Amino acid sequence: MSPDSDTVELLAVGAAVIAAVALGLTWNAGGGWGRILLRAGTVLACLATTAAAGLIWVNRQGDFYPTWSSLIGSDAGAANNAPPTQSAGGRILTFSVNGRASKLTMPMFAYVPPGYATDTAMRYPVVEALHGYPGTPAFWMSKLAATTILDREIAAGRMAPTVVLFPYQTPDPSLDTECTNLAHGPQTETFLTEDVPAFARTHLRVRTDPSSWGLIGYSAGAYCATNLLLRHPTQYAAGASLSGYATPGIPIGDGTERTTYNDSWRLQHLPIPAVALYLACAKSDLTALRGTQALAKLARSPISLTTSYINGGGHNPQTWEAMEAPAFDWLSTWLGRPLTATDPVSTPPSPVKIG
Repeated sequence: MSPDSDTVELLAVGAAVIAAVALGLTWNAGGGWGRILLRAGTVLACLATTAAAGLIWVNRQGDFYPTWSSLIGSDAGAANNAPPTQSAGGRILTFSVNGRASKLTMPMFAYVPPGYATDTAMRYPVVEALHGYPGTPAFWMSKLAATTILDREIAAGRMAPTVVLFPYQTPDPSLDTECTNLAHGPQTETFLTEDVPAFARTHLRVRTDPSSWGLIGYSAGAYCATNLLLRHPTQYAAGASLSGYATPGIPIGDGTERTTYNDSWRLQHLPIPAVALYLACAKSDLTALRGTQALAKLARSPISLTTSYINGGGHNPQTWEAMEAPAFDWLSTWLGRPLTATDPVSTPPSPVKIG
């Protein structure tokens, strides 16, 4: 019974109802200090149970804490909480990535497309999918239906068969890293851009040329996707941002949140890399809209820019799911198709190297 289950939600609602009934039945019971204490206790019980029911509902919408271990700040059992695998179509595999460069060891899910198990000669393009905060990679499968959408887009021919990686972005669910290397904390950027690719190239049949690697993310993960793309243009060819922003919301510890980790600052002060960037958001999501428009204004050649806006929506799973398929399809047009070892690899224009 997980903290985002129907049972927990029903128990919380039931407790709130019981507390409200108890408040009504005992309001005039007793006398003197006894009555005051009883009233105070039942009022507090009403407030606590109502707040708990509300917080559990919010957690169910965002899937921020899918397990009790993540709720109390421990992801020790995360690798055993894999999303369900589709009975047909692609499969979800579960790994534990031991990061030699970052010194981080964290779980990772990986979607492998239909045919992966049988056509062993093929090497597939790769997308790293980054989650928001608070949250886990399981959100992609449980709330954004990523496996179903990937199966559908690949079957329809709108997307090439692709391996999609869903790595964790922090060893501590209560710590937001925004995919950066914190000055006195986890080296998440190194984990995502060095350890995860190295692991995938060793354990999965993926293409190794940078032109076949991309990034996608929603909310905080959208900032991650654009920032890592701009910082590592020799590692990734394209990135898609769903409801993202340009400026990190956390202190890095050395002031770089105002410079090299700030996408707006990078685009104004550093050489522009030759990468492809997809920016999408809802027009009613004003924070994401401002961030998206600011990036779009600064993203000049040689960046190849595509923007997409949807009416209504907001900063929520329904909006991200609506933007998800077009973003994956767009990424696929840049990352190409699976290749065999004998297929020639096209060489894209060399990106500008940024130190």
